[in-house]
Amino acid sequence: MGVILIGIGGGIIIVPALVLMFGFSQQMAQGTTLATLIPPVGLLAAYAYYREGAIDVRAALWIAAGFVVGGFFGAKLAVMLSTSVLTKVFAIILVVIAVRMWFTTE
Repeated sequence: MGVILIGIGGGIIIVPALVLMFGFSQQMAQGTTLATLIPPVGLLAAYAYYREGAIDVRAALWIAAGFVVGGFFGAKLAVMLSTSVLTKVFAIILVVIAVRMWFTTE
């Protein structure tokens, strides 16, 4: 429940869980997570934030355009990489984000 409240889950919880607990390849875990999160999380959560005035629609549209391009080419690259390399890259990114969050104060 706490994980949901702070807005994490897709990349940080679900992908590793699919790999470690269910034997998915890194590519299969990432693709499955993206396919399952878009409708329920993306649309419903965004609508809730929109109703509260907590979305900059212009910025969201620009970011979404970047996601279309980045998602397409990123997915093509991800499926071309070996599972071992992709898993290591994913882990490094998670560690870098964690360290940065740990030492960032607001």
